[in-house]
Amino acid sequence: MEQATKSATKDKNARRLHTQLLLKFLKGSKHLFAGSIIASLFYALCDMVDPQIFRAAIDNAIGGKEPTFPKYVLDFVDRLGGFAYLGKHLWIMALAVVAVAVVRAVSGYLQRVLNNKGAETLVRTMRDSMFSHIEHLPYEWHMKNHTGDIIQRCTSDVEMIRQFVAEQLVSVVRISIMIILSLYFMFTMNVMLTFIAIIPIPFIMAYVLIFRRDMEKGFRECDEMEGKVSARIQENLTGMRVVRAFAQEAKERDRFTRENNHYNDLWVKLAGIMARFFSTQYILGCLQVLLVIAVGCVFCVNGRITTGEYVAFISYNSMLSFPIRRLGRMISEMSKAGVCLDRIGHVMHAEVEKDAPGAVDAPMDRDIVFDHVSYAYEGSSEVLHDVSFTVPAGSTLGILGGTGSGKSTLMLLLDKMYDLPEGSGTISIGGVDIRGIRTEHLRKNISLVLQEPFLFSRTIQENIGISSKELTGDQVREAAKAACLDEAVESFSKGYDTFVGERGVTLSGGQKQRAAIARALITNAPIMVFDDSLSAVDTETDAKVRRALEERFGSATIILISHRITTLSKADKVIVLDNGRIAEEGAPDVLKTAGGIYNRIYDIQSGTGDDLPEDGKEADHENN
Repeated sequence: MEQATKSATKDKNARRLHTQLLLKFLKGSKHLFAGSIIASLFYALCDMVDPQIFRAAIDNAIGGKEPTFPKYVLDFVDRLGGFAYLGKHLWIMALAVVAVAVVRAVSGYLQRVLNNKGAETLVRTMRDSMFSHIEHLPYEWHMKNHTGDIIQRCTSDVEMIRQFVAEQLVSVVRISIMIILSLYFMFTMNVMLTFIAIIPIPFIMAYVLIFRRDMEKGFRECDEMEGKVSARIQENLTGMRVVRAFAQEAKERDRFTRENNHYNDLWVKLAGIMARFFSTQYILGCLQVLLVIAVGCVFCVNGRITTGEYVAFISYNSMLSFPIRRLGRMISEMSKAGVCLDRIGHVMHAEVEKDAPGAVDAPMDRDIVFDHVSYAYEGSSEVLHDVSFTVPAGSTLGILGGTGSGKSTLMLLLDKMYDLPEGSGTISIGGVDIRGIRTEHLRKNISLVLQEPFLFSRTIQENIGISSKELTGDQVREAAKAACLDEAVESFSKGYDTFVGERGVTLSGGQKQRAAIARALITNAPIMVFDDSLSAVDTETDAKVRRALEERFGSATIILISHRITTLSKADKVIVLDNGRIAEEGAPDVLKTAGGIYNRIYDIQSGTGDDLPEDGKEADHENN
């Protein structure tokens, strides 16, 4: 009982969240859907009028029987000359059918136009909202979620919501009107036959509700598996050069085939459930129609209803049975939409980055202080252990360390890509804790160049000048020259208008790194961080870039992370990290003769030491 209560509460909360999220997305399109619903109401009313015209023509105009219509209908007919007159001029009733058809056609046209406009507006709103929200989610969230799965939520899931709202949700009003009015007219013609008509409906409804949970579970499994398949495709297309370089085509194809086959099996299983559901529902619906036709025929022969009433009753029963059968499809689509809203909600309900109350735009050309900083990624042991050091404003700090020593983590914490938890030390700039500095202001004043630079599928000029639309071509070329990229770009046939392709695939590793450096230089930020961003360039180019940095940014605070001793040789101070702790710190000239890790790596890289130390530790520092 307790488990059932928890499940019911969970379902109720899920429905509430779904409704809130859908209402948020419907802003801007509600008036269009409202117009579509009104047009749909007129369409449904036209469906209700036709059977009454046929009934009046058969029983009253042709058959001469006493009419039983409401007074306002009889008054209208009397103004036309009465049923006897209409019997002699049936073209008037035929004209009424044509008039109803015209109103139905216009209503149907407006319903479709407004519905489609509303649907496309809804899709635009959903994608804009999701894109904007995703852009403001923490870096840590992106590290936990596959890109392919996120894309699938922004495309397939959004499309499923559009289909549900446009094709099902708007139809609810029309279907409700059809059911209510059909039952009303059926009761006015014959109460007993109406009760016979509605006997199967509770059984059909119960059957629909029983299958709903199985369908929802099946749709969830299929949707999640589709996200995994999309992620696999995205990963392979992005890493195609690596796959081919290591001749892994067959292996990756087998992995994709296994996942795709599993995805196919899930859909086949779901198709079986839906086939049983729709087939049984169709049979029940047909039995209901057959029952009404058979019993109605007996009533007509016995004189309990007129021929016109029988024809009208059959028409209304068809209108009643159609929504009941449609209900099954609506439940099916609702299950899909519920799953998709859950998946979209996973994105939209994720907490975005927020500044602390009272966050300020502090001066950034000040000393940077790491004070007893410790940090551990979620689910792993500490990466940094009680790290403390100061970077005086305008100085250059070099950081050396092996793989996993915490070098990049320090910079990601400085840029607030990851939030430093309370009680884990502080990072301050000019005495202001970065937790209290507005994040946008902080990042605009820190140029961060990563070891694996990302270039967009745009021109070289657009990639370098991405930080501002107001940058001129001369400014871009100046930054490229400082990054030693200008000469390479000028050798391209289209120069700075060269399209670099996805992730800059048309450029070499060194060219991509230099393009990323140029992109950072053009911002003139007071703090510049180079996270092993010269690893793919030759020693001569490395030296040129460092000289350009000295000339161009003499007053900027520069942090160089590198495995290359020559890159760090001009730093004011170097810290050496070992297993998340500061093992050494000091001026490069002092450290290279101190007999520690820095000294041994210096000897190896300068050719005066052993290439392969006995414990292998220093080799790890060099290679990583």
